[in-house]
Amino acid sequence: MTALFSPLALRSLTLRNRIGVSPMCQYSSQEGFATDWHLVHLGAFATGGAALVFSEATAVTPEGRISPQDLGIWNDAHIPALRRVTDFVRAQGAVAGIQLAHAGRKASTRRPWEGRNAVAPSDGGWSDVMAPSAVPYSMNYPLPRALDSEGIVRVIDAFVSGAQRALAAGFQVAEIHAAHGYLLHEFLSPLSNHRTDEYGGSFANRARLVLQVCNAVRGVWPDSLPVFVRISATDWADGGWDVNESVQLAQQLKAIGIDVIDCSSGGLAAHQHIVVSPGYQVPFAQRIKHDADIVTAAVGLITDAQQAEQIVAQNKADIVLLAREMLRNPHWALHAAHELGVDGPWPVQYERAKLPRENA
Repeated sequence: MTALFSPLALRSLTLRNRIGVSPMCQYSSQEGFATDWHLVHLGAFATGGAALVFSEATAVTPEGRISPQDLGIWNDAHIPALRRVTDFVRAQGAVAGIQLAHAGRKASTRRPWEGRNAVAPSDGGWSDVMAPSAVPYSMNYPLPRALDSEGIVRVIDAFVSGAQRALAAGFQVAEIHAAHGYLLHEFLSPLSNHRTDEYGGSFANRARLVLQVCNAVRGVWPDSLPVFVRISATDWADGGWDVNESVQLAQQLKAIGIDVIDCSSGGLAAHQHIVVSPGYQVPFAQRIKHDADIVTAAVGLITDAQQAEQIVAQNKADIVLLAREMLRNPHWALHAAHELGVDGPWPVQYERAKLPRENA
């Protein structure tokens, strides 16, 4: 048995291997509803052998969407279409995860293939874009309003309600999105958080909302099921959030019952400078895993089986989450199993296409 294809127990769940599918926005919803696209898109990863399949960033409020076409979970009416997806994913032996998200100051923007500018209310956008401080992401993004204390309470409540709906929709893993320059990350970073109240200034104050949201979600999510948190381990910008603060945050998240830290980076500052190379974010997962003594997921240009195997075998992370490579090959996990000499979980319908073993 290879490290990559060893099972991983997370509370009452057992992942069949250490391969997961990162949340990837599809910008293919109307009013937040999942469609046939989501069923086929996410279902393909489950039939392809991944152990954990995350939905895209799923907005907990209408104004928390990145674009008007984002998936949502702010309404009970969203549950049945999502349940259709989770039922299929779980029937293939995979675990269905949801990423609960609020876009903050990066909300009401166009889909990537339409350009990265604000969407006017006349074109389906909205004017109520919020952030810790009234500082836009960049000149072509909306000018946000600073959340007041009542608005902060509403955000916490929205994450809790979203988690409760996610459970009703059949998800078994909840991931709280505190990365990539969206609302919770905006509170963490001094580059976007200029507040002078109890939510700004010191590390403890900037981390307060993330800890409150995570604690509240953990309180309504079953004890038998895990909660992940995705963070940006660094802003890749001077004066921003850094990996030392990420370790400190991870330690506090573990203390309130968070099970896994999903270690990404960047996305908060338009002037960020990222040094990209294969597996470039894996050192963040390794550092946080060992210094905070918590299970971590590694992401970032993980593309081949040997690379993924080494990450887990060398104890750099416990799970690898793939994104673009899964889009290129939804059956990546099955091909990786073949390359590593493991019998992957081929669907019985695909047995006739199963890759032959040499000298078999």
